[in-house]
Amino acid sequence: MKMQSGFKYIYGPVPSWRLGSSLGVDLLSQEEKICNFDCIYCQLGPVKKYTSERKIYVPVKEVIKELGALPGVNIDYITFSGRGEPTLAANLGEAIKTVKSIRKERIAVLTNSSLMGSDAVRNELFLADFVVAKLDAGSAGSLQEINRPAQGVGFESIFEGIKVFQKNYRGKLALQMMFVDNNKNDVNKLIYLTNYIQPDEIQVNTPLRPCGIRALIKEEILKIKDSFIASCKGINVVSIYDARALKDIVSLSDEDTLRRRGKIK
Repeated sequence: MKMQSGFKYIYGPVPSWRLGSSLGVDLLSQEEKICNFDCIYCQLGPVKKYTSERKIYVPVKEVIKELGALPGVNIDYITFSGRGEPTLAANLGEAIKTVKSIRKERIAVLTNSSLMGSDAVRNELFLADFVVAKLDAGSAGSLQEINRPAQGVGFESIFEGIKVFQKNYRGKLALQMMFVDNNKNDVNKLIYLTNYIQPDEIQVNTPLRPCGIRALIKEEILKIKDSFIASCKGINVVSIYDARALKDIVSLSDEDTLRRRGKIK
């Protein structure tokens, strides 16, 4: 069941295998994808605006206005995500602090990790309760092949940025790894990086939504998951194929809004 709404900057709640009932906040754009990655598996399609410049796209007051009109719905996390990379929003930190002042739910941010080498970005992410940081690549070459970053975004900056972030972060950090044919043989490299970073959780993912790239089958993903469990002691490991009973979640967004944000087929 989905309810119609006039919301432009919040969407859902949607059932998330990682977050439960997740209400999305999009600080970027209503109409176009804004990102500094052009991942080969992205369900949103090719990047419409390819940039690493941080700027304000959506005023925080507009998000707060919509949250103020939100009816009573069950929400586990308010999640900053949307049509592109949320850390490109220069007011991300302001938005997190303001939302926390009026809502009781935990705050999550889904990031591609591209700007985590920046002190300013890390300081804003420190405000979240749960940060899910992308790490698909075990080398600079793999980053170029899979994530296709904008000029100036490098593998070392991403890796070291995540490591420095985790050292000082008081919340929960998960590394999300999207496995496709291009990187399924890089598991040992990613295990090495994981043990160096020491996140709280590893999320073994594969693109189940239509995107033109083959998703790895359940047996392949569970084999990768087992490799992480065997080699990354003390770190929780979950996969997209793990059976999980999600609540009956009623979305306030119409189907077109959810489809444009890649939440339904």
